[in-house]
Amino acid sequence: MDKQSRYAELISQIEVFANDADHPISVLCNCAAVMKAIFPEEYFWVGFYIVDGDELYLGPFQGTPACTRIKFGRGVCGTAWKEQRSLVIEDVKKFPEHIACSSLSRSEIVVPLKHNGVVVGEIDIDSTELATFDDVDRQSLEHATEIIAPYMAKLAIPL
Repeated sequence: MDKQSRYAELISQIEVFANDADHPISVLCNCAAVMKAIFPEEYFWVGFYIVDGDELYLGPFQGTPACTRIKFGRGVCGTAWKEQRSLVIEDVKKFPEHIACSSLSRSEIVVPLKHNGVVVGEIDIDSTELATFDDVDRQSLEHATEIIAPYMAKLAIPL
């Protein structure tokens, strides 16, 4: 199955979780699990960070242990939050002030979740390969954030 077809399947499954009257943590847990299941080779680590004042704190994820707090404007996640835009990083070692939660991570994509125009969290995905992510990933994940953001907003404490 090609990448676009797998993202279509991912969006379809996220819509199922989002239509369930479940707790936001449960929705995020299932989203992270299905993301890892659909992209097992590409996604070394996939998870959510939730806004808490001037920091992001670790939410549900799939993968190795991760950084638990990231300051506004720091690393790829903090920069995506500050700039309020998705970041596709081909080589994390070339990103200034990259926060290495795992030395195995080589490329990364971070997509902010916005609710009513405010960043309430992020999807963070790492790969062990260089240049794993592209515009297809960015556009598809941005679509996914539109579905997930209302659940994240129930957990966030915005700036």
